Amino acid sequence: MKFFLIFILVFSNLAILQRLQACVVENLCSRSQGLPAVWDVELYGELLQIGGGKERMTKYFNDHLDEEPFASMKAADEQQAFVKELHLLKTNLFMKMVETGALPLRPGVARLVSEAIEAGVTVAVCSTSNERAVSAIVEVMLGPEVAKVMRVFAGDVVPKKKPAPDIYLLAAKELGVDPSR
Repeated sequence: MKFFLIFILVFSNLAILQRLQACVVENLCSRSQGLPAVWDVELYGELLQIGGGKERMTKYFNDHLDEEPFASMKAADEQQAFVKELHLLKTNLFMKMVETGALPLRPGVARLVSEAIEAGVTVAVCSTSNERAVSAIVEVMLGPEVAKVMRVFAGDVVPKKKPAPDIYLLAAKELGVDPSR
């Protein structure tokens, strides 16, 4: 069977993002805002059942309404704005990890992508994570030449995040691929 398209899910398959590293970023983010929240590996593993960083933060804060920041924020739009800002801070911290090489590629990923591109296979990245972070992973870890030909479908561009198939369906539509194949 000849492949004509490969979708790559970024954080679990492209970069080695250990839960501990993710917790470090979340905790640095909380600490910088004076929040009591501390995410350990077990909690982060549970929160990973929820697609999207902003959604995970919102779930956590909604489960701890008696603690800051939501204890003093009653309006939903205020809570949403706070989570959006906090998520931006988290993305910036994460970007530093990517740019400094603190997150390595999984073994074999660069070879797989390179060989697929050389063979004329369309390779795209699908993630409901922040587009800036996903694009940085591709650019920094796979290089600018790969970034030129590897489409990134990421961010809040779909109504439902994973595990819903929306991001993959969008990519298939944009790339002219029948999703049933």
